[in-house]
Amino acid sequence: MNRNEKLAGIVWQSGRVMPEAEPSTWRQDACGAWMRRDQFGREGSEFGWRIENVSGGGPDTPENLRPFHWRNRFDAANNRPHCRVTADRSGVGPGEYAGPPRNRAL
Repeated sequence: MNRNEKLAGIVWQSGRVMPEAEPSTWRQDACGAWMRRDQFGREGSEFGWRIENVSGGGPDTPENLRPFHWRNRFDAANNRPHCRVTADRSGVGPGEYAGPPRNRAL
């Protein structure tokens, strides 16, 4: 396993776990967008993701890094996520699970 894959595995653990999805495969980012573990680094994929530093200039250490859908990013200047994609819950009632996971552009 190369260094990037090892770091990706550590950062993956800080993604949001959802009760309806297997956490080793699926997580959500700070915007609520679905990410799939095996899609790390795959821009253009519906569930692709990358690593963002959320510390506002701090070092790239695991405690400062978070997983984000490839179309979302962290705005360090304003200390908040900049969201272009989130989970698609259209047609899903409150308290119901959306399955399979799906995303939509904002």
